[in-house]
Amino acid sequence: MARIAGVNLPTNKRVVIALQYIHGIGQKNAKDIMAKVHIPEDRRVAQLTDQEVLQIREVIDSDYMVEGDLRREVAVNIKRLMDLGCYRGLRHRKGLPVRGQRTHTNARTRKGPAKAIAGKKKAT
Repeated sequence: MARIAGVNLPTNKRVVIALQYIHGIGQKNAKDIMAKVHIPEDRRVAQLTDQEVLQIREVIDSDYMVEGDLRREVAVNIKRLMDLGCYRGLRHRKGLPVRGQRTHTNARTRKGPAKAIAGKKKAT
């Protein structure tokens, strides 16, 4: 089992797919890493040698911000917006959608489960 950036990569998947399990590496970055290390796209994680795993680890450490560092930077950016008191910061603080989505209906992911309003029951 290959361990890169504190993440155990699944052994039976292709390396391009397995690299995407690391927070901060998507499809394009995974392909770029594979090209830099000169590993064919159809290679599986179980077939990687220790040398190739070491090369992948070095490329990720030097060129990409991943996992804890990336999460920390995103959290600091959100905190900065909240401290400034700008519109986006206020939306973050209230737990509402930040990027202009409607809230009359939908937005349940950000707002949480629906709360019942007292006295709103239908009279029959």
